[in-house]
Amino acid sequence: MPKVIKIVLAFAAALPVLLLITSFIANYLFTYNAGKEVKALFNNIGDKKEIVRETDLEGLPHSVQNWLERSQVIGKERIKTVYLKQKGLMRTTEDGKWMPAEAKQYFRVDEPGFIWTAKIRIAPAVYLAGRDKYYEGKGHMLIKLLSLIPIADSKGEEIDQGTLLRYMAEMPWFPTAALSNYIKWEEVDFNRARAIMSYGGVTASGVYEFNEKGEVVSFTANRYREVNGSFVLQDWGGLTREYREFNGIRIPNKTDVVWKPETGDFTWYKLEVTEIEYNGT
Repeated sequence: MPKVIKIVLAFAAALPVLLLITSFIANYLFTYNAGKEVKALFNNIGDKKEIVRETDLEGLPHSVQNWLERSQVIGKERIKTVYLKQKGLMRTTEDGKWMPAEAKQYFRVDEPGFIWTAKIRIAPAVYLAGRDKYYEGKGHMLIKLLSLIPIADSKGEEIDQGTLLRYMAEMPWFPTAALSNYIKWEEVDFNRARAIMSYGGVTASGVYEFNEKGEVVSFTANRYREVNGSFVLQDWGGLTREYREFNGIRIPNKTDVVWKPETGDFTWYKLEVTEIEYNGT
């Protein structure tokens, strides 16, 4: 066998190992950089504890008061930081296959922001690493194949608006954030209330719907979605499938995330919160 063919075959045999090593290093760096962003997010958080009182709910729409009472936050410490784990199924198109996903997420409440990191399995040994960030009023979505090859790197005004709305949609996981001064509430009707959030020069709003038990049923907002390389405003939100109590606080632990184009609802993420920690050190 000619020497050059032996070299080619040896390289071909070593290629999967090289790819595995490269992906391992890339994943380490991806995780390390996300960890640095989490540290920045949680920098300079005060240690002052504030307890939620019944009087804090005065002036809010009836449905919001009912929800906060049902969430069991009265008499408990206001939430300043959140760490949670979630698992679920994700797809990128209406007819796409469902891909298993695992994620971790960190929230800060006094200066609203979050870091979300996820691993989405496309096939055995093939995955997407994702990091969504909302920090100092700015959003940034980063997705890499095998933590190495960029698939998406999105920034800009539309992403800022989208990540602010995501923060609002996920606020029921840490209900005391509803009392923050950057959130204003308007009553829509007996079972619905509009939240208006202004932060970092961006203002957006969404409507929460509650059931007779005081539980969040859905959140809907007009959010920018990238379609064929351009951003369009489209209804988007979450539908609650189940509630669960964590650390004495009741939250929606199973949620479907849905785009609502004119062609019909597109559920792209079915998630379950499996663990949550408030005000961790």
